[in-house]
Amino acid sequence: MSTPPPDRPRAADFLATNRGGGLLSEAVDQPVGARIALAGHRLGLAPSALTVVNLVIGVGTSFAVVALAGPMRDGRVPALAVGLGALVAWHIAYQFDCADGQLARVTRRTSAVGARLDILCDVAVQIALVCAVSAVAVRYRPGTPAWFVAAFAGCWMINLVTSVLATGAQAQSLVTSTSLPVRVVKLVRDYGAMITLMALAIAFVPKWLVWVMVAFTAVNALFLLASIAAATASSLRVPPPAEPAPPAEPAEPPSGAGGTAPGTTGTTSS
Repeated sequence: MSTPPPDRPRAADFLATNRGGGLLSEAVDQPVGARIALAGHRLGLAPSALTVVNLVIGVGTSFAVVALAGPMRDGRVPALAVGLGALVAWHIAYQFDCADGQLARVTRRTSAVGARLDILCDVAVQIALVCAVSAVAVRYRPGTPAWFVAAFAGCWMINLVTSVLATGAQAQSLVTSTSLPVRVVKLVRDYGAMITLMALAIAFVPKWLVWVMVAFTAVNALFLLASIAAATASSLRVPPPAEPAPPAEPAEPPSGAGGTAPGTTGTTSS
């Protein structure tokens, strides 16, 4: 039996329903998201309102970075200001993304429509972010191959796809250990850590941003291959379904017991 939500929930009640995300996300973005969810609850906002705020801030920030990539390269706009501004805004967008689910779960306003909106907005935000990072990298390294930018974009979405697959009744994780060393290693797949790394690279080393993208692409491609191998091995270990038993033949009644004996016509002789 589920526990009813408290009449006056606190930030801790919202935080208790968070879905994780990684070491940095759980230390920074989820707690801030809990406070945003609390404020949204007190204002009477629907969870989807927070989802749309995530969309507007996330996409808007990335569009601004794309527009400023050229002026950054020409020295007309400081890369430090663009990168640090993006760092703050991308995290705020992510914190609203954390908050919408917390608000929905505590207030019991979860729905299939809301979950669909959340995923679609996440996809839009992350496509825009990939465009922003790629725009800066290509501005500073015009010879960057187009195929590599496409590979970077595809590998970025691996994280989103596997996050979706890690929820629900069929959820599985390639690495299930929760030890601190393992969680530190898994920061490479923590969305909060990912946007922090990309924003700091834009701010401090935009000329080397393409190499950050190379490292990110390699890590995620290896994770994808390892996941495919693990899923393949697991599927091969699944036993085939048992064949259904053949239908039972009807029982033959004994001769002289109210039935017809084998080989007779069912009539009595005189």
